[in-house]
Amino acid sequence: MRSFEAAARHGSFNKAADELFVTPSAVSHQVKTLEDFLDVRLFLREKRRVSLTTAGERYLASIQLALDEIDSATRRLMASPSSVAVTISVAPAFMTRWLVPRIGQFQAEHPDVELRLSTLSGEIDFDHSDTDMAVYFGRGHWRNLEMDHLLNIRLVPVCSPRLLEGDKPLNSPADLKHHTLIRVADRPDEWPRILRQAGVSVSDIGRVMSFSSTSLAMSAAMEGVGIALGDEKLVEREVRYGQLVQLFDMVLDSGNAFYLVYPKGRQLSYGMKAFRDWVLDALQHDAPVSGISV
Repeated sequence: MRSFEAAARHGSFNKAADELFVTPSAVSHQVKTLEDFLDVRLFLREKRRVSLTTAGERYLASIQLALDEIDSATRRLMASPSSVAVTISVAPAFMTRWLVPRIGQFQAEHPDVELRLSTLSGEIDFDHSDTDMAVYFGRGHWRNLEMDHLLNIRLVPVCSPRLLEGDKPLNSPADLKHHTLIRVADRPDEWPRILRQAGVSVSDIGRVMSFSSTSLAMSAAMEGVGIALGDEKLVEREVRYGQLVQLFDMVLDSGNAFYLVYPKGRQLSYGMKAFRDWVLDALQHDAPVSGISV
């Protein structure tokens, strides 16, 4: 099958032989053996090249998918032969604001598991990736994935304590119109939704500043640039340490959440199961952080 796939891809037994480090006659023999076994002609043989028959084209598509899956499984096994290492891609906000501060707890409970963490830059093609699991942000509309719900996103307005000491008071939601509102660029509807809930006219709002990620928006809020919307769970540490304060009694259920995902039907290794069980238990028993409210 390897010989067939390489010859079909190159359109040449000679080039397939170079790739596979065998002789052209060996490739030709392997392809002929496969054709005899299938009782189907896969190639049209010409002087200097070969081309696929219609049956060969159909067979190639299926063979390539199967060989890609074998390659992926082999890479995963070679990277973690004892199944103790787990490669996880994580949404940046969840990584920096929830997982990293607690990763020591996991290490203490599971010293035999090596976590290989990276920030998520897009949806994972698990069939062609060494990634075992991922933490996605969204509404849970992903196909062919097992999903464990981790955390609903409930947004609250937060800002630096310095803004409370300025010459523009923040005594009620209506006072937001005197300040810069910080938003995440691809979620422009969040501020209008929470303002309408609070009975504040969106047309009264003045300055708005957009950032490409939640992490950047939170950093800007801590620097006193303006007021941002942060998840009440993910800003607990900043509130506890006095870097941020929560404003008013305003909460927006965004409809988004974090999910732990992995391919349907994939058997969990020891390390994958250890991480899954730990993160679900840790989120269930996380104690809320009491902060300053205004």
